[in-house]
Amino acid sequence: MWVESGMSADLPDPRPDSLPGSLLPDVDSASDLARTSGGLRPGSLPLDFESRILDAVRRGASMQDIANLKPAHVNSPEQAIRALKDGNARFFSNQASRPELGANERRAQIMGQTPFAVILACSDSRVPVELVFDQGFGDLFVVRVAGNVVGESGLGTIEYAVRHLAVQLIVVMGHEGCGAVQSALLPEVDILREPPALQKLIRRIQPSLEHLPAIRDRKARMREAVLNNVRHQAAHLRAQDVVKAAEESGQIRVIGGYYEIGSGAVDFLIDDEDLLP
Repeated sequence: MWVESGMSADLPDPRPDSLPGSLLPDVDSASDLARTSGGLRPGSLPLDFESRILDAVRRGASMQDIANLKPAHVNSPEQAIRALKDGNARFFSNQASRPELGANERRAQIMGQTPFAVILACSDSRVPVELVFDQGFGDLFVVRVAGNVVGESGLGTIEYAVRHLAVQLIVVMGHEGCGAVQSALLPEVDILREPPALQKLIRRIQPSLEHLPAIRDRKARMREAVLNNVRHQAAHLRAQDVVKAAEESGQIRVIGGYYEIGSGAVDFLIDDEDLLP
């Protein structure tokens, strides 16, 4: 079952003048529209939801009302975590659905967005966030920066999502073989050779590595370094006023994640003890 976010389960009364005539397909049934070129792809949405969108378009419901449709299974931070876990399981088991939108679905998103989670991830090209979690257009609000660090612009972006988009989850996600974390482990003389802006970014990672345990295995040591950075960035984020208030009110949860490039699996750091820096 699907319901609107912040609205009743039924779409509002028709408003024939709210859609330009060019956006109102001349069809007699949901199945006809699904077959119309450029329209909804059959099977691209749950049947009950697809039928409601098609009926709303024919009746003249506004694009804003259609854009506000949100899956009922993502109505809490816990359900958001489950949606990401399920999506990642589909991805690493080669069962990903690769959600796509037809032309009318894309038009419905013009008026707004309703993502259920913020993902603060690394910019690494091997970490395509929407694919990793098998999510489609409008599902995730993604912030990407090398080393998944919490800087001023990234924090402002996350605060926007919390304050104005009513997201229910924030995931700070590191990944296997992170180059930014590797750079933070280099001798100071090497870091000083980097451009000033890059040095500043590396400095945001270094505090998380001060108490890195002595691990002889290089791969295991890098994993622990990345996890320490995830915990450090998550702790910093949770201390910020907007995020802290939202978490204390129960609107959101802040968790961590570690993406293994080789397997495609994400290990989630959910419990408070897992997130202790």
